[in-house]
Amino acid sequence: MQNIPRKQTSKGELQVGDKVELQEMQGPLLVENGNLQTYGSTNVAFESDTSPQTAEPITMDMVSMVEKDGFKPEEPEQRESWDSKIQFILATIGYAVGLGNVWRFPYLAQKNGGGAFLIPYFIMLAVEGVPLFFLELAVGQRLRKGAIGAWNLVSPYMGGIGITSAVVSFNVALYYNTIISWCLFYLGRSFQFPLPWAECPRYIFPNGSSTLVPECEKSSPTQYFWYRETLDITESLETPGKFSWRIGVCLLVAWILCYLCMIKGIASSGKVVYVTATFPYIVLVIFFFRGITLDGMKDGIVHLFTPDWGKLADPIVWLEAGTQIFFSLGLAFGGLIAFSSYNPVHNNCYRDAVLVSTCNAGTSMFAGIVVFSILGFKAHMAHERCVQERYELLSPFYNSSVIPSHLTQDVIEKLLNNSDVIIPYDFPECDLKKELEKSASGTGLAFIAFTEAVNQFPAAPFWSILFFLMLFTLGIDSQFGTLEGVITSIVDLKLFPNLRKEILTGLICLISFGMSLIFSHGGGNYVFTLYDDFSGNFPLLIVAFFECIAISYVYGVKRFSDDLELMTGKRPSYYWLFCLKYVAPVTMLTILITSFIKIAKEGSGYEAWDSESASPLHMEWPYWAHILIAILILMAAIWIPLVAFLRVLGIRILQDEEPAWFPAEELREFYGIAPHKVTTVEKWLFCVREEDDMSEDI
Repeated sequence: MQNIPRKQTSKGELQVGDKVELQEMQGPLLVENGNLQTYGSTNVAFESDTSPQTAEPITMDMVSMVEKDGFKPEEPEQRESWDSKIQFILATIGYAVGLGNVWRFPYLAQKNGGGAFLIPYFIMLAVEGVPLFFLELAVGQRLRKGAIGAWNLVSPYMGGIGITSAVVSFNVALYYNTIISWCLFYLGRSFQFPLPWAECPRYIFPNGSSTLVPECEKSSPTQYFWYRETLDITESLETPGKFSWRIGVCLLVAWILCYLCMIKGIASSGKVVYVTATFPYIVLVIFFFRGITLDGMKDGIVHLFTPDWGKLADPIVWLEAGTQIFFSLGLAFGGLIAFSSYNPVHNNCYRDAVLVSTCNAGTSMFAGIVVFSILGFKAHMAHERCVQERYELLSPFYNSSVIPSHLTQDVIEKLLNNSDVIIPYDFPECDLKKELEKSASGTGLAFIAFTEAVNQFPAAPFWSILFFLMLFTLGIDSQFGTLEGVITSIVDLKLFPNLRKEILTGLICLISFGMSLIFSHGGGNYVFTLYDDFSGNFPLLIVAFFECIAISYVYGVKRFSDDLELMTGKRPSYYWLFCLKYVAPVTMLTILITSFIKIAKEGSGYEAWDSESASPLHMEWPYWAHILIAILILMAAIWIPLVAFLRVLGIRILQDEEPAWFPAEELREFYGIAPHKVTTVEKWLFCVREEDDMSEDI
């Protein structure tokens, strides 16, 4: 693969003519009121009022007097930029920290060995998550393009990676905003007392008498409200059911809010993240202090972190740890590349990658403690009710003076073994551990288990409003990053050169709203599950695998190292290069193959709702759904081999474009970078050759 031609342009080939003179136009630093500018100084949208007298060029002889934050060359073709470093960090954290941190990680941890799960989780974070996060930030900052343009610049044969990322981002945005619409629906219904899911509704007979709705009585108020009131769910995927205008309206509101927040690109979404990225942490802290005061809190947290070391021998545990790291960081969507492309060329992307990845993992841990402190309270209350029910059942058969008010399982067994009295058939078994193991993930956790716990809080509507506001803000800023990956790619490719970005954003949101209405009918939740399971998972793994291949084997680790040295002033360690060239690709390929094998052996299905028994049941996908699954995967993944194959035949789907501005010589002089000599480790471990020209710009 090293013989594949790469798109290369030397500095002399930029052909900017009188438009740009590298020494005079790319080199100067700007000073305002005596302070060196870093973010936004060359972006007209963010410039403050300055007069010609307050700005003066600084020669390279003066650079030694300032740190690297003072380096700000003037970009000839000005690109959008972040107002500040904190804005970029908040936007990236908001994008990476999403719903999966709250409703997926806690479930996986308690399911896969508790505290023992943290070992594969942090190993996968170190060898897979942070290196890939680092790679995407570096690619975006160096090439200053969206995903499609960036990977086309890495190699014309790898341009399909960007197209696949954009297609997957669009598909995921469709169903992800459906979750936001559900949160808005629950948020709106939370302004009631009592909460509408606090108790079962009653069916009123013509004579004025009433009875509990049987479906709710057989299940629970929270399950009934979710499946019947919210989704109005049908029996299976093959029964579409009627359209839910309430969810349709919530979807419309969700897309309008998304558009309003993105109407000016990062100029608008960058300001929104000050709220959407910080508010979830405020709510988590509030719930944390509420949770630690609840009865049963200790049981929940102990259950979450009690290690089961035997689970470490199960390969599925490692598979799920790697998958969780991959998707919780938002890798391969193109959003990280788009966000990073708006950074200064000398930004320390390595530090950003470590900071955001660590923050993401820490949020998952903290969210797990919060969730299980509250689920521990829910399990404790259910266990108390069970014990009381057992007491009432035993009272007619025993002298109450010999029956403890708090019956343990040991006491019950002793009473039963020492008596000839026949105990009722439906005598309940009260097991706190089993109650804790009933914790769900995804929508089951957010809209059923957690809402049931909130029902038992004093001032329940207040806590419900906080909870669904948190879910809304967690979802909406992840939605920004997902859509930004699509929009930035289209803008950079100049597919609609005369169309203003806000109009393009509006059209994409309008089309997405129309398509997402398929999730608003009675069988829409099953379509949602199909999209959730297949539209993103497999294509994103394929994208991540080829990203590593493109950088490590096509672009070359030596060129990549030189680019990082120009941007940050130092070369990446061998650890990062080893992970990107060997460990991360093998991890991606292993997860991908193992997932296909698991589906082939165990089959694939979805959870349907049986209204008669008022309980969920597993159903296999119908034959036509398998065709749809294949289409969802192939419509995204096919672009990677297709673009390369057509390029070999001389057919160009993606036209060659000029590289974005990058002041390589100025950065080299600024940092005092000397030509790098290939080391023995690089020769033998990374197969780097002496003749590789690392000084060549894209």
